[in-house]
Formats: sequence, structure tokens, C-alpha cells
Amino acid sequence: MNDTRRKIPSVSSLVLAAENKGLIDSHPRTVVTNAIRAVLVRARAAGGKEPEEGWLAAVESETATWRALSLKRVINATGVVLHTNLGRAPLADAAKDAVWKTLEYSTLEYNESSGTRGSRQKHVRAILKELTGAEDALVVNNAAAALLLTINTLAGGGETVISRGELVEIGGSFRLPDIIAKSDSHLVEVGTTNRTHLPDYENAVTASTKCLLKVHRSNFTIDGFVSEVSIEDLVRLGLRSDIAVVHDVGSGLLIDLAEFGLTGEPLVRNSVTAGATTIFSGDKLLGGPQAGIIVGSSEIIEQLSKNPLARVVRADKTAIAGLEATLAIFRDCDTALTEIPTLRMLTVDGATLKKRARRLSRRIPGSELIRGHSSVGGGAFPNARLETTLVSLATDSCEAVLEKLRSHSPPIIARCASDAVLLDVRTVTDQEFGIIADAFAG
Repeated sequence: MNDTRRKIPSVSSLVLAAENKGLIDSHPRTVVTNAIRAVLVRARAAGGKEPEEGWLAAVESETATWRALSLKRVINATGVVLHTNLGRAPLADAAKDAVWKTLEYSTLEYNESSGTRGSRQKHVRAILKELTGAEDALVVNNAAAALLLTINTLAGGGETVISRGELVEIGGSFRLPDIIAKSDSHLVEVGTTNRTHLPDYENAVTASTKCLLKVHRSNFTIDGFVSEVSIEDLVRLGLRSDIAVVHDVGSGLLIDLAEFGLTGEPLVRNSVTAGATTIFSGDKLLGGPQAGIIVGSSEIIEQLSKNPLARVVRADKTAIAGLEATLAIFRDCDTALTEIPTLRMLTVDGATLKKRARRLSRRIPGSELIRGHSSVGGGAFPNARLETTLVSLATDSCEAVLEKLRSHSPPIIARCASDAVLLDVRTVTDQEFGIIADAFAG
């Protein structure tokens, strides 16, 4: 008889109270009702205790939570340029504008000249051929899909040969052998983890061999007593044996960044020049939206286009629009280094970073400047250590400060080390300094 849960109000009574308060007028009835039920479930679990703020206030708060969108903009102060969890490459202004315009009706699959149906690939095909030197190109929704489509088309029902040292695992625990298996091709491993030679491939070729696959180890490196076969040698073997050669170069590097101390990533054009069917991402070093890009001979691209899987994994209109605009910037390398955020962040000089860090530090009382390192992230240049200047704020509770920053609107994502919150201006824009300062002051 003393069970406090008997005092919990009914759903109908709280719905009536919400109507009287005007909640039903400003929010869908189903959302408010679901919020009420959620509040009551928590109350029963707590033994019937009324929320500290009161029943109706709790319903209002829960309603706001139900209405809020979970995918939102954040400020990346971690210094990880291609932060996979934060959406990898931020788009250039031109790409954002292009995406925005295509949210209305567009010429996605419409031929303006003839007034008939067109191909969504036409918007990116010509410029990809121009920038990579390939005969033809095809864009799908991501690089893993590009690999699946390519292997299924060229080696489905046959064998795909690859070095053991290139059997990588990509994000989300997806492993290359699993993707190859789903492509209906039998994987044949050659060589060892650290050393693979051309005769290893030659000895593995049989009547069932349909593809020689080379995959760039974008997330890690193997140093020491190592050896691998160049893409040029694989292509020559493929020509002799009439076997397709596919090169997954990973990050989509279109500009050589060696002068900025960034080496080790294959250039897309070099792979194409060697004669391989080349696969790369649109949202890494290329700096565009998520996409899987395949470039190569006209014959092979036509085969890929006719595979029913091409429809399953096709890129949507926003990806096509953002990619076309991003690629257009690459027509001038100097412009690409300044207008594409990823490249700008990777190549900014140390003096500029220090000046910017000093400006931010002045707005955060108690902070100081320290030397540190940024990361490329996104499975590119895994050994690169980019020198930077960090804004450091000592604190007794790093996690509490990080949580406070994450709860800000927009959320600010930072990192901690040695009992200090660290902010890396490499991945923060000047326009975001004020937001960060407000978050610390609040």
C-alpha cells in the first residue's frame, strides 16, 4: 500500500497537461506521447520518484531530446585532419555550394541538349580522365564498394592473387579477405608478411587466375627486412598472362606532398600510368565527399558499369556534386593547396600555426602554448608526425572538461594529455575561435 509507484501519473493525464502547456501545438503529438512514456519508464525504474524538475518539465526536456537531430556539426580540435569518427574530410566552400544547389531538382540524370535521360557519371567522368590520365572512370558510394564491384566483375568465379603483406583490415573490423569473398572470387595469398617477390605471383598464376590485386597499406607500414612487387612489374605480368591488374591506392592522392614532408602514399596518376585499374577514396587526401572512384581502361570501366552491382553501390547526387566541384579545384595545384581544407591543414607552416594558437590562447584564461604533433588520420601517411603548436589548459579533471566541451553547441572535440586539455588549431578555423572561447567561459 506504500508503493510510491502508485503516485506516478498516467499517460493521459500528462498528455492533457502537455496540451494545456502548448507542447502539442509546437511538437507532434506522437513525439510528446513517446517522451511521456520514456519519462514514466524511468520513474518506475527509480521506484516512482518524481523527477527533480517536475513531471511536465521532464516531459519538455525529453521532447526536446526526441526532436533533436543526432547528426550535427562539431568543431574538431583534436589535430587529426582526416578524423574518421568526425566525418573525415571537410568540404571546400565550392563543394558545399555545389551540394546545396543539387538539393533541389538537378540535371543528375538529364541531358539538357537532347531533353532525354542522361548518366550521373557524366558529371565526373571527363574531369577524372583529365586529372588522372585514365581512359575512363566510374564513381560509386565508397572505396570498399569500388573494390567489391571491381573484383566481382573481373574475377568473379575465378581467383584473385594478393600478397600476404597486403591483407589489411579497414575501419569497423572489415577485412579485405571478407570483401573478396563477397565478390565471389577465391583469394590466393602469395609471399610472406614482410617479403613478396615477383616469382611468388608468377608461380601462383593458373588457368583460374582472373586478377592480380595490389593494396596500399594505408593504415600501417612494415619496415626492416621487407620487399614488395611494384605495380609496374605486376602490370607487365598481367599483360603476359592476360590477367587484370587492380591497384587499390587508398587515399586518392592527386598532388605530390613530398615538399611538405609527406611521403609514402602512391599517386593516383602513377598507378594509372603503369596500366592498372586504380581504385581510391574521394573523402581522404582528395578532400571531397565519401565516394569510391575507379579509373582505368574504357573496356574495363564499361564492364563495371554493366554489372548490376554498379546500380546497388552507385553514388547519390550530393556525392556527385561535391566530388565534381572538388575535382575542379585540382585543375590548379596551388589553388587546391589553399582551397581544399584537407590539403590546407596538412601543408600549413609552423609559424602560421603558432600565431593562430597564440590568438586562441589569449581568449582562454590560464592556457599556455606547448609544442606537439598533429596526425593525418583517415588511413593516410600513418607514420607522419606533423609538428604543431597546442593550446594547453591544465585541469584537475580532464574528462570533466572534455565532457563540458562535448555538451556545448556545437560540440567541441578535444584531447587530453598529462592532466591538460589540448586544443590543436590545425583543424580549427579562425571563425571557430570565438565558439571555443565561449565554451570555456560558460
